[in-house]
Amino acid sequence: MTGTRIAALGHYQPAKVLTNHDLAALVDTSDEWISSRVGIRTRHVAGADEPVDELAAHAGAKALAAAGLTPADVDLVLVATSTATDRSPNTAARVAARLSMGSPAVMDLNVVCAGFTHALATADHAVRAGSAARVLVIGADKMTAVTDWADRSTCVLVGDGAGAAVVVATGAEEEPGIGPVLWGSVPEMGHAVRIEGTPPRFAQEGQAVYRWATTRLPPIARKVCEKAGVTPEELAAVVLHQANLRIIEPVAQKIGAVNAVIARDVVESGNTSAASIPMALSKLVERREVESGAPVLLFGFGGNLSYAGQVIRCP
Repeated sequence: MTGTRIAALGHYQPAKVLTNHDLAALVDTSDEWISSRVGIRTRHVAGADEPVDELAAHAGAKALAAAGLTPADVDLVLVATSTATDRSPNTAARVAARLSMGSPAVMDLNVVCAGFTHALATADHAVRAGSAARVLVIGADKMTAVTDWADRSTCVLVGDGAGAAVVVATGAEEEPGIGPVLWGSVPEMGHAVRIEGTPPRFAQEGQAVYRWATTRLPPIARKVCEKAGVTPEELAAVVLHQANLRIIEPVAQKIGAVNAVIARDVVESGNTSAASIPMALSKLVERREVESGAPVLLFGFGGNLSYAGQVIRCP
């Protein structure tokens, strides 16, 4: 068995931007109401002709280019998404086709907002076990396609986008760049975040999710650091699921990462579900806010009341 690392990242967002003022023309809300409650100011919205696999493929192509790899080099594609329209072909297969890959294994993972960190752990396990050498891991969601635009409690939250990471094996003398995962769920509270019905619609019990996230998750995140052999004070950055600024800030504070950059991409991107962590991380790296090799906590949480986290070394 060998270790793994993230070789490169990439992200993609649709061109159309929806502001809080735009939303105020659609539903009974205002910029002040949205900003004060969730901290979001803008979000990107995909058109009817921009499916989830297209968003995912754009992000994947950028990550591969940054890693100096071609699509043919990839032997496993993992896509975390909960908003794919069709059951088959799955989103990973469609991404592979869009990128003209060879014959990779293709799998979708639906763990909603914690999807990317689950998929990253799966990629780490696959490489360590010897069943894959180079893995393209993508978080992509088109949340605006499952939104009730008459519900001001949820329509103000969502955005569309994709983020990707290329996972490869580490060298014999190289320290692993992806730490052990700590994951789990609260099945009896799975109803608190839902995408249900025909057509499917996103709904949540906001107060229950807020209480769970701000009280139960910080101790779990500290255990993630412990498993990685890193103290919260040593973290260079913390990238939580970009659900809501009023969740991100207190959770980050309770983790104790006093020296870390805290990702706040939710302000300009909204809640993009499985895309939020890789997209926020990719932007931090692109802006050079985190040094290469520095420890970064990734922690996803949300639907199913699932969670998964790991400490990675910044590519």
